[in-house]
Amino acid sequence: MKQAAIPGMAIAVTDREHTLKASGYGLSDIASRVEVTPETVFEIGSLGKPFTVIPLLQLRDEGALDLEAPVARYLPWFEVQSRYAPITLHHLLNHTSGLVRGTDLAPHGLYESWALRELKTNCPPGEFFWYSNVGYKTLGFLLERLCGQSLPDVIRSRVLEPLGMSHTYPATLLGMQGKTATGYTSIYDDRPEHPSHRLVSAIWAEYAAGDGAQASTVGDMAAYLRMLLNRGSTPTSRLITDESFELMTGDGVWTGGDYYGYGLAKYDVEGRTYIGHGGGNAGFRAAMVVDMQAGLGVILLANRWGETDPLVEVAQQALTAVRHDLEGQALPSLVAVDSAAVSNAGEYVGDYRAAGRAFGLTADADKLLLDYEGTIVPLERRTADSFYVPHPDFELSLLDFGRNAGVVVEAFHGDDWYANQRYTGPMRFDYPKEWDAFAGHYRARNPELSNFRVAVRKDTLVFLNPWGNIEPLVPIGPDVFRVGADACIPETLRFTAVLEGQALRADYSGCPYYRAFTP
Repeated sequence: MKQAAIPGMAIAVTDREHTLKASGYGLSDIASRVEVTPETVFEIGSLGKPFTVIPLLQLRDEGALDLEAPVARYLPWFEVQSRYAPITLHHLLNHTSGLVRGTDLAPHGLYESWALRELKTNCPPGEFFWYSNVGYKTLGFLLERLCGQSLPDVIRSRVLEPLGMSHTYPATLLGMQGKTATGYTSIYDDRPEHPSHRLVSAIWAEYAAGDGAQASTVGDMAAYLRMLLNRGSTPTSRLITDESFELMTGDGVWTGGDYYGYGLAKYDVEGRTYIGHGGGNAGFRAAMVVDMQAGLGVILLANRWGETDPLVEVAQQALTAVRHDLEGQALPSLVAVDSAAVSNAGEYVGDYRAAGRAFGLTADADKLLLDYEGTIVPLERRTADSFYVPHPDFELSLLDFGRNAGVVVEAFHGDDWYANQRYTGPMRFDYPKEWDAFAGHYRARNPELSNFRVAVRKDTLVFLNPWGNIEPLVPIGPDVFRVGADACIPETLRFTAVLEGQALRADYSGCPYYRAFTP
């Protein structure tokens, strides 16, 4: 919690029959000093996707729904520009539809689903995994049409009541404020997060779409985990058939790191099979892990949104510890936490120079130190070759390093390119000069992605999201770029309204963003 600046967290551990432990830590609300208890309600984000999946599988079990049928059979207004076979419910459920991720461009997802007709897919359905929240929103609207009820009513009657989840809200409403934990986020939404950043209350928004709109307690979520541990059964009945349970939790589609079924991921660690998922939205994060062989599950809920939080790793650690204890084994060692430890610090040592700026890097044991304008600060590793620099001139983006034949030869920060003494390539690069009009900072009133930056790095235009991820912008038409190198990626960025050498608008996969006055 200290590492990720999490104010409050609740955790529950369950076996197949009952909750073994439920605890609360920290504060539900910082201002009033209300403490977290096992009864504290948190928003659960994408952990709610299976609450959309389960009613669809129940309809399948009843013979009222064909998951291999085109979405348009059940939702006639659904349309997308595609030269491939129709998108089916199966494709939406396992994120292989080819649809965009979605951006929460409207208060309710119905317009976003309808507006998919304005976007294109780039590969046949079923061939490429691309996580799509708008795909699950569409499933929610389809479910409403089939059942003749609102999605919250469908989820309450078909999932929450059969599982006895009486402390779970099926949608997020304004009247729930004060009944849940207060969600927090960093005061800065435009840069990589750091525990030193002050926390502020996150924006509260009403929400009821199919990609995850619920709020719950760890006790209620433990009941949901017990249903998974019992392969779809409850103490009194079956929620879904064993065949449908396999669709939810089977091998599904390979994502590059795990297998994704219907709303749940499956992965192996040291010969053990786990089922899990993470979730998050404005002010909240959640994680769950289930060990099917040991018959154990862990649920973690926290009132802090962040891209670098360790919740899934903590849930895995807790699950392993409980299993070891129940099996009479020694408890596993806690993971060492030292954000400034860089075991290969010597690989980065050198003098780095850019137009008008320079810095030096030195190694001190397992610390990588930056010497910049007389100030020395330790770098904090975020990914293999990306680091957070706790200095005002470097806080807007991560410091990223490039290699040649495995040797570190350059560094990037924002739109600055630095070469060190080991760099032997060209020093000047050609690129279309109209790209200079596209570089800059863009914003929208969108809680899913409030802002991003565009920069020219050497001869490549790149997309920089606030938490440090970088994607190349690949030209696919006049002023239109694909966001990512893979040709199947559906995300696009279109620049318009160029005034005095600056694009004023950037349309990200159907959501408009506008040039900000800040760098």
